[in-house]
Amino acid sequence: MPDFPTIILFASASFVLTATPGPDMLLIASRSISQGRTAGFLTYGGIAIGTYLHALAAALGLSQLFATVPAAYEIVRWAGCAYLLYLAYKSARSQDAAFSPSSTLKQLSRKRIFAEGLATNLLNPKMVLFVLALFPQFVSPTSGSLAIQMFVLASILNGIGFLVNGAVILLGAQIRLRIEKITHFPRLPQYLLAAVFTGLACRLAWGGRN
Repeated sequence: MPDFPTIILFASASFVLTATPGPDMLLIASRSISQGRTAGFLTYGGIAIGTYLHALAAALGLSQLFATVPAAYEIVRWAGCAYLLYLAYKSARSQDAAFSPSSTLKQLSRKRIFAEGLATNLLNPKMVLFVLALFPQFVSPTSGSLAIQMFVLASILNGIGFLVNGAVILLGAQIRLRIEKITHFPRLPQYLLAAVFTGLACRLAWGGRN
């Protein structure tokens, strides 16, 4: 179990990291605007579970694979790109306007929205390297089980992330209420979500390990 000063230091670092706009925040915000508050929280839930799984992989040493075998990193990176482009295609091709009575949110099951958030997180190899780079700085072999320490750190990161991204979700829901009044472009939120997925795919494809 990490000691109290370590927890405070990690919490401070986590706040700075989660408050800095990034791919997860962008995805959560676009989901909230295009499909509502529930979709935003479900997306964050998937991302949070993904963080736990990354932390578990780091504790088991599986994340070292990316650091030592470049081909493994590339396979996951391109798989992530392909998945994000698939989601972009599905979002853009959806037949219903986002604000019609039979909205996209009603058509997509909560399980699917959650799963898409989880898969997007798991197929981001940079998240693996992020956990691998940050978490070991705050764990110690003398402080007990590494797996438990990783779980505690992941819980702190997710808790702070929930507060920060919760505010983003609520703001996105308010923006959604405002753009519901836009009748000339009823599919605008769907195209926005598709653009976000495409942008994330391009960022992952061109970013490499940087």
